Amino acid sequence: MANHPSALKRARQNIKRRERNRSGRATNRTVVRKFTAALETGEAAKVLPLVMAQLDGSAGKGIIPKKRAARKIGRLAKQLAKSLS
Repeated sequence: MANHPSALKRARQNIKRRERNRSGRATNRTVVRKFTAALETGEAAKVLPLVMAQLDGSAGKGIIPKKRAARKIGRLAKQLAKSLS
């Protein structure tokens, strides 16, 4: 456990950031699941922009790396194109 005031503050900040990041990652997983479900129903073209916005937002906030978000978006778009053809 931290003893110095600055270390105590840093510990509090880490807890807040960890909770915020966990929430963001959970939301990312949820929207990706909704997209994969929409692939089966044929509504994926409407859901993809929402997924892209969520992943880009998470990358902008530092919850996930930008390249990971771009890779995920590219793979989802590829799945959509495959399902449309």
